[in-house]
Amino acid sequence: MSFALTADGFAFRNTDPTRALDLMRRALAIARDSGNRFNESNAAQNLAYIEAQHGDPLVALDYMTLAIRHHHDSGCTGLLRQPLTALAVFLDRLGCYEPAATIAGFAVSPLAAAAYPDFDTTLAHLREVLGDQTYESLTRTGENMTTTAIATYAYDQIDQARTELEHPAHSTGNTKDRG
Repeated sequence: MSFALTADGFAFRNTDPTRALDLMRRALAIARDSGNRFNESNAAQNLAYIEAQHGDPLVALDYMTLAIRHHHDSGCTGLLRQPLTALAVFLDRLGCYEPAATIAGFAVSPLAAAAYPDFDTTLAHLREVLGDQTYESLTRTGENMTTTAIATYAYDQIDQARTELEHPAHSTGNTKDRG
């Protein structure tokens, strides 16, 4: 049931985000209740993406953390790329370009690009704002990180983004240079 609800929510995430959020929240609850961490992770990463675009960005960060943690703990590097893709897109939108490019370097995969069609737009935007040389350097850094290193880096970037969203007046200023 949780997988079916996640698939249904995925189908509506761009055309009816309110419906998608409801379906994904139900999927997450069922997955948690049944102890199915795989389905919980899938629902969480989709919830993160939808919340970041149409809902509460702080809640999106919670879902990203959950999905990254479950995929990292399970050792599933391939699926870890999906919540990292959502995080890279989110950080780009926040103006946190360097961390977004670093995470994107690890996250790039055909599956991630298919799951998040705006990822290609994010990559192009990051290249534009950072310049080719900086963009290539940062994505190469991310690409060469170990799974544990990228997860740790992602958690740190999530914490920093949360602080900036909760206390914008206390932010250190230019988030583009954060890294």
